[in-house]
Amino acid sequence: MPLLEVLLKDLIKQDFNHIVINIHHFGEQIIEYLKGRNDVKIEISDERPLLMDTGGAILQALPYFEQSEAVLVHNVDVLTNVDLKGFYDDFCKSDDAAWLLTQERNSKRKLVFDNQDNFLGRFNNETKDYDGIGTLPNDCKLLSFSGIHIFKPEYFKSFEVKPCYIFKLYQQIAENHKVTSKLIHPDYWFDLGTQEQLKNAELWLSSRR
Repeated sequence: MPLLEVLLKDLIKQDFNHIVINIHHFGEQIIEYLKGRNDVKIEISDERPLLMDTGGAILQALPYFEQSEAVLVHNVDVLTNVDLKGFYDDFCKSDDAAWLLTQERNSKRKLVFDNQDNFLGRFNNETKDYDGIGTLPNDCKLLSFSGIHIFKPEYFKSFEVKPCYIFKLYQQIAENHKVTSKLIHPDYWFDLGTQEQLKNAELWLSSRR
């Protein structure tokens, strides 16, 4: 079963009823695969003419979110049993601009938050590069991104639609609004970016059946 189908089934099970899929590589195959589907409303944000990167993808897709109070973004190669609907509903009740779902796990790249969980920037554990303002605070939190975040579209409307990185946009939004971390502790979380990681996920899931 394609990873896209696994994610779609999970989102539908959790009562998400409007899904926007960003396509680029093998875009035609994805469109063909989705043809005739009527169990959920699906729209396509097409990046085949120009790859927009993680931030530009959201800016380009904003017209699809005009009726949405909030938007859940989920990388298709992330497999987990996080209570997405629970986080989404709680986020909608908050006054925050965005929630970045994070974990306390080993990773080279970290998201940086101050002692009040405000997003500051990113830190590379290997190179020690920090892209926030000033120096890395001594009392900051370094957390690993989960590949899942939630935002309110209104906070992105002032940006020019162009290729850009999502965390650069979040840094700008965080100057005046709350962009915060929400720790997740799922039974499982896999980033399926390699064949080895995919095999590990298959083995783990098979052991749970």
